[in-house]
Amino acid sequence: MQTLTFNSTTKKVQLLSGSRESGMLLETFDNVPTVKVENGYYEVMQKSGENGGVVPVLRVPMANTNMLIQR
Repeated sequence: MQTLTFNSTTKKVQLLSGSRESGMLLETFDNVPTVKVENGYYEVMQKSGENGGVVPVLRVPMANTNMLIQR
């Protein structure tokens, strides 16, 4: 199991292996306006510095991922 934490105030995402209390940090992303819920996976969208567009940077399966949304 892994944990995806999205802070909607700081626009930061962290992906941990395991729980948020004892998990190891796998990935971190800044400038994330949203995490999309797609068919079977969560898609982390990040603002591109070049043109201000939003591009997908990570997809994780819902089947083994808990997603937490913080403010």
